[in-house]
Amino acid sequence: MKNDIVIAGVGGQGILTIAAIVGHAAVANGLNVKQSEVHGMAQRGGAVLAHLRISDDVIYSDLVPKGKADVVLAVEPLEALRHIDFLAPDGVVLANEVPVVNIDNYPDLETVLAELRQYPRRLVLDADQVAKNTGSARAMNMVMLGALSPFLDLPDESLTDMIKQAFERKGEKVLKTNLEAFTEGQQAAETVADA
Repeated sequence: MKNDIVIAGVGGQGILTIAAIVGHAAVANGLNVKQSEVHGMAQRGGAVLAHLRISDDVIYSDLVPKGKADVVLAVEPLEALRHIDFLAPDGVVLANEVPVVNIDNYPDLETVLAELRQYPRRLVLDADQVAKNTGSARAMNMVMLGALSPFLDLPDESLTDMIKQAFERKGEKVLKTNLEAFTEGQQAAETVADA
């Protein structure tokens, strides 16, 4: 078994939290994990990229080769396009459609979204709104983690256990919201996973 995942977005969107939860769940299941992170500016708004490789075999590099990612997950749509060259021909694009306009020449959003929707295996959703519906826009990254979960060779319980570990110290309400956001993301991805 092997899962090669590229996770992209901008600072403050919880990219590294997604990677950490998946990585810890994989380790808890006895799998090998390698992760690489690239941080942009040391503040919110800079580009953040994580490569996450999971396997039951030896992993020799922490970087996913271009054209080999099983999933490109982006919590910001332009960041999905910036890293789409990592996607394998049969890979899946999971993207939040809500932009973070952090550059002066940010392209037309509809053009960006139309480009993402050309990929046959893709889910482009308003993860911010889904998260708001569960009680907190800050849970957007858990919506995206839920969307990723059907494409991982990991039991759901392992992921929810790691979500509990990550958020239980923040109180019952925060934990409940993040677990609900995860479930909503899973449901959103069902049609893509079945394709």
